[in-house]
Amino acid sequence: MTGFEKLQQAKRFDMQKKPIRQRHYLRPVTWLLSYPAVWKHKLKINRKRMEGVKPPFLLLCTHMAFIDFKVTTAALFPYRANYVVAIDGFLKREWLLRNAGGICKRKFTNDLQLVRHIREVLTVNKDILALYPEARYSLVGTTAILPDSLGKMAKLLGVPVVMLNMHGHYLNSPLWNLKSRGNRIEADLSLLFTAEELKQAKTSEVNKVIRKAFQYDEYAWQKENKIRIAYPKRAEGLHKPLYQCPHCLREYKMYSKGTILGCGACHKQWEMSEYGELKAVGKADDEHTLTTEFSHIPDWYEWEREQVRQEIENGSYFFETQARVEALPNAKGYIPLGKAKLTHSMEGFTLEGEFDHNAFFLSKPSLSMYACHIEYEYFGKGDCVDLSTLEDTYYIYPEGTEFSVTKLSLATEELFIHHRSAEADQRRERILESSASLI
Repeated sequence: MTGFEKLQQAKRFDMQKKPIRQRHYLRPVTWLLSYPAVWKHKLKINRKRMEGVKPPFLLLCTHMAFIDFKVTTAALFPYRANYVVAIDGFLKREWLLRNAGGICKRKFTNDLQLVRHIREVLTVNKDILALYPEARYSLVGTTAILPDSLGKMAKLLGVPVVMLNMHGHYLNSPLWNLKSRGNRIEADLSLLFTAEELKQAKTSEVNKVIRKAFQYDEYAWQKENKIRIAYPKRAEGLHKPLYQCPHCLREYKMYSKGTILGCGACHKQWEMSEYGELKAVGKADDEHTLTTEFSHIPDWYEWEREQVRQEIENGSYFFETQARVEALPNAKGYIPLGKAKLTHSMEGFTLEGEFDHNAFFLSKPSLSMYACHIEYEYFGKGDCVDLSTLEDTYYIYPEGTEFSVTKLSLATEELFIHHRSAEADQRRERILESSASLI
């Protein structure tokens, strides 16, 4: 049977099945799996306005690494919770994840069924619903874009909203190099809204408070708290998010080794200190070589965002390549489909090809995705971007070296903002035209 035939015949993950309250017999297992890790990293939990707060409530969590789930479990002790988990988290362990309280979600899709499940947890089961709305690990230790629908959903649910902002998780195992550094970690657990406060607040105010509570900068936290990371390969992989050289402006030529980040085009290098700062290194008589454009890693990343934004504003943004494609229709495993053409343009993503003589086409318009999910060296297969429908998730691995999934991620976010702004302008123009016709 071909890959495409397997996909056609595969039973899709049952998204309709109601969430299961975390089984009592699994609660000690979750504690056993969580506490040794958080003790090892000397977790400190700072609680604010949490006196008397009991389930049900909505728990919003930052997302940086796998240890997030273990810290969440420790922070909620002795209460149980249901967790919204991406479908790849259920891989080969659907029974366990469901019975431990997992609720499946395909990333960056408009899933009304998920809202129904969340309401079931909060209003019927009266448990805690843990949500990671950034929907992916942080790329450079700063907050990812949050959807505007978050405040609206919180208002709709009508239960207290609690925030868990975690610190040090990204520093311990950044997405671009998952080797644990062993540094200490902290978490701020705070009540953002009581049910009554939520009822009185406007949706815009709820979003404003949530966004403020989600702010974090791992490198600033590292510097403020003097977190020393002596890991000798601490910069290896950093070229994945920092894909463009600020010195010669070339893309896709960056590399990293040990504590060094470098450009293969102009040969400039930067060293990453034990406190997470970058410093240009080179010949003492070359002032250009020794100029440090960005000592703070998130500043470099935001500079890349600005470069992408300029391409979008002048209408020149375009990416196209051949890519290997795998599908994940359920939790049983990935199904290799073959190669297809991946295009990312001003209009959004398209994936087009022929799998086993069957035409295939997937379109994800810019306004349908406020962000996208990417992975670096995913299961050793390479860098990928995944695109989902409500029934399938496609893992797409661009071929060659002249690309960066980080740029695809930045462009997805900026294209959404660009088109949403243009749509708002058009709406205002229509209102003005209608008003003028009445005069």
